[in-house]
Amino acid sequence: MTDHDEVLERAIEGLKAPPELSPDFTVRVMASIAADETPERAPRPRWWRRRWTIEVTPLSLAAAAALGVLAVGLSRAGREGPVPTVVETAALATSTPAAQVTQFLLVAPGADSVSVVGDFNDWSATATPLARANGDGLWWVTVPLSPGRYRYAFVVNGTVWRPDPQTSVVEDEFGRPNSVVTIGGA
Repeated sequence: MTDHDEVLERAIEGLKAPPELSPDFTVRVMASIAADETPERAPRPRWWRRRWTIEVTPLSLAAAAALGVLAVGLSRAGREGPVPTVVETAALATSTPAAQVTQFLLVAPGADSVSVVGDFNDWSATATPLARANGDGLWWVTVPLSPGRYRYAFVVNGTVWRPDPQTSVVEDEFGRPNSVVTIGGA
């Protein structure tokens, strides 16, 4: 056995033996617990004082612009006539640079839910739900649309098909009334 192995064996034997504690160790620990002499923890920062990371994407900027246009439109609604149903707001800087954020608005005071269906979302009644803007039945959503002509309608409470009352109405191949919106120069 080498000197190195001997030292290693003594270290292992020393670690196997339980540590020797002073006779009053348990008494001191229990007295400290009873007296609640544990150190105070530093208070955690409140949620408003924590560092936050906010990711800004072109879509979030476009949505913020659309909300600003909606707020301005709602503030002017009583003074300058009705709020327009479809408002083209800002160009959306995405992979399709010509896409524009289009806002759909519907006044439906008795509705529990409203969604917009159209060529742009494969006529899905769940793909584009509208949000309730305030207590007087105004519903809205913003959708980025590339230039073109789109047929659309609103679905109220999951079953009632309604064209936009502020635009022209055309019938689809099933005889249902739809509205039309043209984006850009298409």
